[in-house]
Amino acid sequence: MSVKPLVLLALLAAGCSAATPPPPFAAALTSPTDVVLTWPDDGAGHRVEYANDPAGPWTTLRFLPAHATSYHHPDLIPQTPFYYREQPFTGPVSTDLRSAVSGDTVTFTWADRSSDEAGFLLEIRRPGAPEFDPVEVTDPDATTCALSLLPGEEHSEFRLRALHYGPLSPVVHQTTGKER
Repeated sequence: MSVKPLVLLALLAAGCSAATPPPPFAAALTSPTDVVLTWPDDGAGHRVEYANDPAGPWTTLRFLPAHATSYHHPDLIPQTPFYYREQPFTGPVSTDLRSAVSGDTVTFTWADRSSDEAGFLLEIRRPGAPEFDPVEVTDPDATTCALSLLPGEEHSEFRLRALHYGPLSPVVHQTTGKER
């Protein structure tokens, strides 16, 4: 009879010391027509997508840099279902990115040294910005892309990475409300 309380005490102690898992991918209405998506920081960048039907078709909203843990999807159509999913991405930074400038257009070229990439991700660090931001995604096996610079981006830094995706999140859903 004395073994049962010890087992129960051991189970309770184990349960008390277990770490709380990070919150899952979630969508919340912050106004009748704004949705904020959140997910735990896993150190990766994230691709955020939406659809108006859970089966798709899916549209990419944004590629977000590493450590971003939320995305604000504003000014949506009232009384409309929105389905969301996110997918982490990683990839090594290429060291052989070359560029040629013509007016306000920069053409980038590189050697494709990756055999299994999902594409290439061009990132920009604008003057004074602390981090690189995703700015262009290419198809797999691409070796060139062109980017039109916006005012103030003339002295930006660029880098390229072979893009590898992690697993898709579960789909989350919100239906927007009536406009006020």
